[in-house]
Amino acid sequence: MELTLKGIQDKKAWEAAGIALPSYDVEAVAAASRKNPMWVHFGIGNIFRIFLGGICDRLLNEGLTDRGITCAETFDYDLVDMIYDPYDNLGLSVILNNDGTREIRVLGSMTEAVRADASRPECWARLKEIFENPGLQMVSFTITEKGYALRGTDGNYFPFVAKDIENGPEKPVGAMGIIAAMLAARFAAGAAPLALVSMDNCSQNGSRLRGSVLEMAGEWQKRGFLSAECVSWMSDESKAAFPWTMIDKITPRPATQIADDLEKAGVARMQPVITGKHTYIAPFINAERAQYLVVEDSFPNGRPPLEKAGVYMTDRDTVSKSERMKVTVCLNPIHSALGPAGVMLGYDLFSDVIVDPDLRKLAERVGYAEGMEVVPDPGILSPEAFIGECLNERFPNPYLGDTCLRLCVDISQGISIRFGETIKSYCEKFGSAEKLTAIPLALALWLRYILAADDAGRPYELAPDPLNRELTEKLSGIRVGAPETVGDTLRPILSNSVIFGTDLYEAGVGEKVEEIFTELTAGPGAVRSTIRKVLAG
Repeated sequence: MELTLKGIQDKKAWEAAGIALPSYDVEAVAAASRKNPMWVHFGIGNIFRIFLGGICDRLLNEGLTDRGITCAETFDYDLVDMIYDPYDNLGLSVILNNDGTREIRVLGSMTEAVRADASRPECWARLKEIFENPGLQMVSFTITEKGYALRGTDGNYFPFVAKDIENGPEKPVGAMGIIAAMLAARFAAGAAPLALVSMDNCSQNGSRLRGSVLEMAGEWQKRGFLSAECVSWMSDESKAAFPWTMIDKITPRPATQIADDLEKAGVARMQPVITGKHTYIAPFINAERAQYLVVEDSFPNGRPPLEKAGVYMTDRDTVSKSERMKVTVCLNPIHSALGPAGVMLGYDLFSDVIVDPDLRKLAERVGYAEGMEVVPDPGILSPEAFIGECLNERFPNPYLGDTCLRLCVDISQGISIRFGETIKSYCEKFGSAEKLTAIPLALALWLRYILAADDAGRPYELAPDPLNRELTEKLSGIRVGAPETVGDTLRPILSNSVIFGTDLYEAGVGEKVEEIFTELTAGPGAVRSTIRKVLAG
């Protein structure tokens, strides 16, 4: 069986293999979507395909929409060449249940894959054509937190951003420049309204997207590339809306075991690939069943009936509380605390980490004890029930195959939110955050992880992170087994409010992180013993 438009015509074979097919006409939906695009998405990797692609697939199967999603990629064009084009834009959704069963279905909701590449005239012209269509209602994003960043930790524009600013809207390479350019094209074509919806794990993600896009547009206006009227239109949220969202679905790397099983069942060409930009992806996507998407209902040009597919449509304040609940207390901080610790203690799977008694205690202290002290209640979701589901059902799922190393990817980009917001809340509530213990331990564990030596002294490779090189250089004088080499090395790091969201010394926890980190470097076994000591205090 081939995962192609021709291949899925053999319905009996797919059904015999236990794989559900779309009930709608995939080719007709694709044709309608190309002619009159309704929904465009940037960042066309794993979570997009199984979560948002799955939402649209459900709407199509239930006859609640007649168009799919136009997929656009600004960063890794190999995705189009290796995963979209060879499979006629089809995807295979594999839901991994706690009891070991799998639910597999073909997704036909991804109707076109476009390279957002200004250096290729045909791609750039097609992207403009899509954005100029007045029927386009929403543009969504899963480009990770770093996709919205314009500046480095030194406060200066990244070189590619500076180049985009000088080159103007016809030659951008960065995602924010590309979006600003597309909005300018839409304004010039009649200024039909539009919603731009970040679905990344960023605090106030809509504002972050809006701020970066408008900053690019403002710089172009200064240089005469855009008119004041165009920038004013982009700035008017009744015309160009930037709703806030909270998204949650654990989506690990595609597992080779699942690829093997699919091929044994008769589905050809299922093995994962690694692109030139190190994206690990496959024709299928494996993920947990649980998923949450909370969206501010601000769509000035209309929208698909997302609420009919399980999406919570609500107001900005509720989104903010939901996001704060998940990202700063119930899920992401636990991932960021236990991921580095798990790597250093020799674990591969996160499902094994969460049942380790010491690390389970750390998770409960970070979430229940310290986070719940300042967590907002969104009303539509219970923080207690949410964290309980994570700790007792989602995280221990051994079939998910989520790894500790995956949880360490880009941690530096989320530290300021996942821990920084709670630290700041403690300062506001108690005058300082000095009563915290588990969160300072988590921060010290992350920095100890950067030393790339586990608790037995064995080396490992760090997960990708934009600050790996910078932090490795700053910590280069520290030797595991020689805690006296720590000295004042951490002070410039822990006082960096860009990384942590606040100066940790001013917050009353900088010295505590230093002290714990020094103990973590004492030698073999120090990671385990320090975790126990701190949590026993």
